[in-house]
Amino acid sequence: MEGKFRKITGHLTFPLLSVGLLSSFGSSMLYGYNLAVVNSPAEHIKAFYNVTWYQRFNEPMTQESLTLMYSVTVSIFALGGMLGSLLVGILVNRFGRKGTLVNSAPLVFLAGGLMGCSRILELPELVVAGRFITGIHSGISLSVVPMYLGEIAPKNLRGFLGLLPSIFICLGVFTAQVLGLPELLGKDADWPLFLSLVVVPTFIQLLLLPWFPESPRYLLIEKNNVHAAVAALRRFLGKHDVDDIVAEMKEEQLSLTSVESVAVHQLLCDRSVRWQLISVVVINMGMQLSGIDAIWFYTNSIFENAGVPLAEIPYTTVGTGAIEVVAGFIGCFTVERLGRRPLMIWGFSFMGLCCAGITLALVLQDKAPWMRYVSVACVIGIIAGFCIGPAGIPFIMTGELFKQSHRSAAYIVGGSLNWLSNFTVGFVFPFLQMSAGAFCYLVFCGICFLVALYVFFIIPETKNKTFMEISQMFEPSAYTPLSAEELKMSKYNGYGALESNSLEISRSGP
Repeated sequence: MEGKFRKITGHLTFPLLSVGLLSSFGSSMLYGYNLAVVNSPAEHIKAFYNVTWYQRFNEPMTQESLTLMYSVTVSIFALGGMLGSLLVGILVNRFGRKGTLVNSAPLVFLAGGLMGCSRILELPELVVAGRFITGIHSGISLSVVPMYLGEIAPKNLRGFLGLLPSIFICLGVFTAQVLGLPELLGKDADWPLFLSLVVVPTFIQLLLLPWFPESPRYLLIEKNNVHAAVAALRRFLGKHDVDDIVAEMKEEQLSLTSVESVAVHQLLCDRSVRWQLISVVVINMGMQLSGIDAIWFYTNSIFENAGVPLAEIPYTTVGTGAIEVVAGFIGCFTVERLGRRPLMIWGFSFMGLCCAGITLALVLQDKAPWMRYVSVACVIGIIAGFCIGPAGIPFIMTGELFKQSHRSAAYIVGGSLNWLSNFTVGFVFPFLQMSAGAFCYLVFCGICFLVALYVFFIIPETKNKTFMEISQMFEPSAYTPLSAEELKMSKYNGYGALESNSLEISRSGP
């Protein structure tokens, strides 16, 4: 089977790179921007809430109420994201992958307008509403962009293009950190503009993305439009002869002729994809429960608790953003060389070590003031470990582990759990930090190590394999029973997928 589709590779063409950069810039970058945009103006937003509360009720807010309302402001973005992820299946089946990105863009303009007008109208509710709506857009795009790029990319470029969104997530975080400096938009008068700048990348994407083709796999397998699929392939791959790729897609289409797009409840009940589904749940929840959202949402607060001087915190935060961009580029340019599994395993493991390091540094900082710098180093380590692998690979693997009929439902499950975990961390972390102090990071430490162990023992490598080949790795019928001696000589690579091609048996066999 490996040899049958060996030719389905390609080189990075200008249309492929352009659509990867454009779709990531106008969608994924907003996700990163919105993760970090509430960090630096936190005190100004809280002051706005307090003033408007006093004007309405003639008394200031209690500290507990203010913490609760700000936590809602931060975490409501994730609730919107969860709603958006639940809409992915309906939208991509109706509008296509590119069409969904284009048609969801007005949500960003609505959200930006609400947040930009909140101070003028003295309505804190508009900040919360704007965060919720932009969360819906991010929930849609966070699943659709990797799905789109994964379907247009040749198998040897799927990892590279699939990690472009994670680079732009890091760039979005870094942009928010830079613009949040006191010399730029980090002043009290500018935070509404700071929040509403999300409209700029989306406007550029809306102008240019419609000129690019739809996903060829969507056009051929779901719409049965061979002519449009061939034209899209020729445009993306820069070559006229695309017969080998069309043949692979037709084979997948043929295998799905009696199977319609699977709904979420059907996916949950389908025992044939049980381990793929469990893997999607583990890596998507682990991605958010690793503690990365606590770092992004509350970076300034973490540094303040670590004893970093207040005047230095904004610039220290920008430094962490620069590191995460570099780490994102490292992951993007090494994923096709090293594979998905190593980047996931080492990324989560390094994050776990750094979470333990933060705990140790915070416990000892009263005795050794220099431990504050260890805290900063561990925060940088968590971000770097995340951006190298866990930031983008779960989205790539969610698409790779399933056939076309199951892919939309898989993104709904993975995306909704991802956002639910995001909301949980964003809402609970301030209270966890108040109650558990330095030891709150041990929760994230344990989760990181558990996910790394799961990936090590269960998930196979999907690098440089077609969707059909990946699907067949999970089918027990694809392999004949082996003798005891053969079992001793063979190394299993998760789900019973043998590394040795010599032991692979054609599906046509008994």
